Amino acid sequence: MNLIRTAAAIVLVACSTAALAAPAVADGEIRKVDKDAAKLTIRHGELKDLGMPPMTMVFRVQDKAMLGQVEAGDKVRFTAAKVDGVLTVTTLESAK
Repeated sequence: MNLIRTAAAIVLVACSTAALAAPAVADGEIRKVDKDAAKLTIRHGELKDLGMPPMTMVFRVQDKAMLGQVEAGDKVRFTAAKVDGVLTVTTLESAK
């Protein structure tokens, strides 16, 4: 019985840690799409998980297909993370 409790506790801690590590979804507005450089300029709200206040900044995209999904002026919801030391949009969807 102790083994089951210990295993359950380990699973609970692992799930909690994974949830904390997941990037928070942020609201933003696309200001510029740079297909040549594979980058988006986004005016965004606070990115809590990255410790960033609201601002406008340039992000690399994780998947170049994202560049064809948006244009300047589009409202979006996205997640961003540091990938190889570079701020990168990891998920992107239209905000309706």
